[in-house]
Parts: sequence; C-alpha cells; structure tokens
Amino acid sequence: MLYFEDFTPGRRFGYRPKAVRPADIVAFASDFDPQPMHLDEEAGRRSILGGLSASGWHTSAIGMRMMIDAFLGRSASQGSPGIDFMDWKKPVLAGDVLSGFSLVMESRPSTSRPGIGFVKFRNELTNQSGETVGVSEGSIMFRRRDRGMRP
Repeated sequence: MLYFEDFTPGRRFGYRPKAVRPADIVAFASDFDPQPMHLDEEAGRRSILGGLSASGWHTSAIGMRMMIDAFLGRSASQGSPGIDFMDWKKPVLAGDVLSGFSLVMESRPSTSRPGIGFVKFRNELTNQSGETVGVSEGSIMFRRRDRGMRP
C-alpha cells in the first residue's frame, strides 16, 4: 500500500501501453460525447482530426485508468480536490497505442486534517510515435502512514 510518505517529489510512475480500439472510441462517444468525429471514421477523416478520434474526455479516462493500474489502485488515496489543468495536445486516433507517466511534483501535509497529505502530479500521455497527446496537473489526497490512519 502506498501512503502519502511514499510520494516524494521526483518519483515517477510509468504507465503500461494501451491500444485504443475503434469500438472503444465509438462506445465511449456514444455514451458521453456523441460528436461525428468520435462516432464515424469517414466523419473523422473529414474533420481536422484526420480520422476516427477519441474524445478528449475519453483520452483523459484512459489516462485515469493508467494511473489506477500504475499506482493509485494500490494506494491510500482519498480522492482529489480537482485538477489544475488538462490539455489535449494531439488527436488520439483509432489504432494509437498510448503510454505515459505520472510524476510527483510536490507533496505537503494537510494543515486542517493531520491524517491526510496532498500530492501534486504531472500526468503525460504519449502515442506510439512519442508525441504528447495529453497533459494534466492536479492533486490527490492520500492517507498518511505516520498518523495511524489505516484503510
């Protein structure tokens, strides 16, 4: 189990590669972002995106899953107070293979809740060509090991 104390500035958590399948793009878009470029290959080709493309929200959801698999799923996470920013840098097209990382930028104990600490991360997603497709920064709250708060 990873606690607040395990997230020291500079620590990096790599993501396992994830292929983005056309069916997954269409399924996500059908439920959450039903725009033509996310639902139909031809409409995607006619758009500025160049093909069937994942919604930015889908890209972020993939990144979230990668965070869970890399470290969050085995941590004492208590949720997030929000993100500072999220940028979708380049379209994620059907067939792309995404990878990336989360980097601990800073950490600080909570002043109002002694059993909690805040960890700020920079999260980056890249495609198979090494091009950055998404970047976000935000904080996650974790239980502190040294304050006796066990899950």
